[in-house]
This record gives sequence, structure tokens and C-alpha cells, in this order.
Amino acid sequence: MSTTSRRAAIIHGYGATPADHWFGWLADRLAADGLTPTVPALPDPEHPVAARWQEVAGAAIGVPEAGSVVVAHSLGSLTVLRHLLAVPGEWRLGTLVLVAGFAEPVPGFAALDEFVGGPTDVRAVADRVDRVVVIRSDADPVVPTGLTDRLAAQLGVTARVVPGAGHFLAAEGVTALPEADAAIRR
Repeated sequence: MSTTSRRAAIIHGYGATPADHWFGWLADRLAADGLTPTVPALPDPEHPVAARWQEVAGAAIGVPEAGSVVVAHSLGSLTVLRHLLAVPGEWRLGTLVLVAGFAEPVPGFAALDEFVGGPTDVRAVADRVDRVVVIRSDADPVVPTGLTDRLAAQLGVTARVVPGAGHFLAAEGVTALPEADAAIRR
């Protein structure tokens, strides 16, 4: 019998905290399934600095393991992808779920341009992840659906669409995300 605990990291996005939206709900679901979830508080979520976010998210994720799960929302998705691209050596991640993610500048969010920089080529991540799932809404008022679709295509998948979920925020009524839970369970 293995004594290794399966880990799960849930990485929030811009302007959020670990207590927001559906993060706690998903952490509770994963814990009930025997995973050890962590939802780190990324520093200064209203004024994010890429290096600081990547450091904290990276500490929560660590070196990926085949049984581990990483879930990220919005700007947290780019943070996770950059961490994974920077992990040296051989590694394999079990499941990566990105919700309303993007890897290029978002129109109308100039405050994030420095964080985002230019487009990030994330194709190399897909080769090291057993299961990649990208989830988006049919009408996201924050991240244009085309940005999430391009991210999904770079990762070799088609985005799964959740009708009427907006940007997956509690203010939009999204306090549970069964689609992310189902993606982890398969």
C-alpha cells in the first residue's frame, strides 16, 4: 500500500482569494476523495506581480507527480502554466484543469498587461500531463472565449463549454463547479 498522498492545488485568479467563488467547494470535494488539497493565497490579488504569484503557486504545486491534480482559474491558469514550463528535469502531472484560462493579453485589462506580457507558448506542457481539461463559459464577460479556445488548442484539447457560467464567479452564481470535479474524476 502506498503512503504517498495524492495532492491537489487550486490556484485562484485576479482579484480573488482562496475563500471566493467555487474554490472551497472543490477543495472539499477533493478532500472527500482522499486528495490533499491546497488553495494558496496569491499575494496582492488586486495588483498581481507575475514572479510573486509564480513563486507562491509553485510552492503549492511543487514538482508535479502523476497522481496530482492542478486546477486554476483565469489569471491563475497562466501562473500555473508558467510554473510548469519552468520546472526542471523529468516530471509528469496527472490532471490539469484550467477554467476561463488564457495565455495572452486580455483586451480591456491593461492593468494586467505587464503580468501577462506577450503570448506564452504552452504547447510543451501538454506532453507532460496525462489529462488536460480546459473549461469556459459560452459568454465570458471578462476573458473573450476565443482566448480560452486558443489556449485549449495549444494544449491539444477542445474547451468544454458551460452555458451561462460567465467568468465562473460567485457574483454570477457560480459557487460550485461540478464540471471541474467531473474532469478530475473522469
